Amino acid sequence: MSERVYNVLFLCTGNSARSILGEAILNHVGQGRFRAYSAGSTPKGAVHPLTLESLAKVGIPTEGLRSKAWDEFAAPGAPKMDFIFTVCDNAAGETCPIWPGQPMTAHWGIEDPAAVDGSEFKQRAAFEDALRYLRNRIGAFINLPIASIDRMALNSKLEGIGAMDGTTTKSSNVA
Repeated sequence: MSERVYNVLFLCTGNSARSILGEAILNHVGQGRFRAYSAGSTPKGAVHPLTLESLAKVGIPTEGLRSKAWDEFAAPGAPKMDFIFTVCDNAAGETCPIWPGQPMTAHWGIEDPAAVDGSEFKQRAAFEDALRYLRNRIGAFINLPIASIDRMALNSKLEGIGAMDGTTTKSSNVA
């Protein structure tokens, strides 16, 4: 019998950096146990070039990544999500669509590397930091005993992951 595949949606406002990083990282390291997606409430329409560069630099595939609206995942026929993680504080505070199937949710806030002004070095460093924080959180997530842990304990673990290094907020209120 094959192991269940869990669908995970990473949400942010613009869907050009952090949520795209989450999608790409989880699809790369999820060992076929997870299928990750990303979306935004007001998507930029394009993936930030430094997002793609940062992923490629560490050997994570970037093919097929695109900026998209979260409505795509609330529509009929969309994949049913098991987990939804907001990675920006704005998206965590917005009214989200009603997600079919009552997915587990958590807020994993990380500073927006696309909002960093300054030198090229400073901007690249911000993307590398966001990638590292998300890799660490996703590494903790994929090692949870999801199939054998009760919902309340799993929720507590997901909130704890959101409080790991690099968090932007201590709040865990997610739609």
